[in-house]
Amino acid sequence: MSKFPVYYEHIHTCKQSGARLGRVHTPHGTFDTPVFMPVGTQATIKGMSPDEVESMGARIILSNTYHLWMRPGNEIVKKAGGLHTFMNWEHSILTDSGGFQVFSLARPKDITEEGVHFKSHIDGSAHLLTPELSMKIQNDLGSDIIMAFDECCAWPSEHRYAQKSLERTTRWLERCIKAHERPQDQALFGIIQGSCYADLRKQSAKEITSFDLPGYAIGGLSVGEPAELMYEMLEETVPLMPEDKPRYLMGVGTPDYLIEGAIRGIDMFDCVLPTRIGRNGTVLTHDGRLIVRDKKSAEDFRPIEEGCTCYACQNYSRAYIRHLLKAGEMFGLRLCSWHNIHFLLHLMEDVRKAIAEDRLLDFRDEFFERYYHK
Repeated sequence: MSKFPVYYEHIHTCKQSGARLGRVHTPHGTFDTPVFMPVGTQATIKGMSPDEVESMGARIILSNTYHLWMRPGNEIVKKAGGLHTFMNWEHSILTDSGGFQVFSLARPKDITEEGVHFKSHIDGSAHLLTPELSMKIQNDLGSDIIMAFDECCAWPSEHRYAQKSLERTTRWLERCIKAHERPQDQALFGIIQGSCYADLRKQSAKEITSFDLPGYAIGGLSVGEPAELMYEMLEETVPLMPEDKPRYLMGVGTPDYLIEGAIRGIDMFDCVLPTRIGRNGTVLTHDGRLIVRDKKSAEDFRPIEEGCTCYACQNYSRAYIRHLLKAGEMFGLRLCSWHNIHFLLHLMEDVRKAIAEDRLLDFRDEFFERYYHK
């Protein structure tokens, strides 16, 4: 039995790719990996009910520390009995540290050793987010997995700055560990930084994994750098991460990144992509992205994707969904989001099956050939 409230169980390693099939155990249940985690920024998956998300197979979702701190406030969530009770989600929840959102609101000179000074996106009020406060907020939220407060470097960043940043992230992790008041039922993951410099990724991986934590994440990728550079950084970093702990690649959710990330040993992914593009009338299919809002769907009475088992595809046509979108009806946005979340969750089911059958590289090639129309 693990000494941590969250632990990784290895099931199989793909003989063809080296990808791993596993299971993560948390206080609110288990989930199979590699896994895609839908993002419920403000304690809800946009436009979806918890029952609907659960029906698609999701067993872990992500929520956002910064947004819940700003509104309604972590104290209110705590009084409600924690995030699981507040949003009526009985499965696992991961909360980010709030750092990524705060850094997008802050200027470089606002980042100090103490923490980050920034102004709220809601009312412009001034705030200071520190490692200690991030831990307090996440402890109040009560999520199963909480993330250390880190500095996410912009891309591109100078080598000197990226090194100072990753070293500060390590010092902040020490402060997070000391401030974490619920280690018995909340698992704290450390975050590896280092921008797109191989030597810095190795330095950060060595420093962060020197702390005995229940899991580790890779941050600061998929922030604008070329895909091949991201893959290179994963190849430099993942082998330095413990094999008996979950590996989480933060903020990644396109089909190609999910498959390539799994091939390189990643277990957990998250992204706002499915609901964000869904709200714009764009859907994911095995033949690439489809803009349902376009005129060519006006008299197309096929489902979004033939053979898809999601609620949208089983019950509605492209023409109907386009009509809803053009008429400004919320149901159209919901149907697009529903399909997209289902698509990514079931893509990861297919990835896990391919790993179990030792054919993930073949699966990738077959998927890409159709997805990119090669």
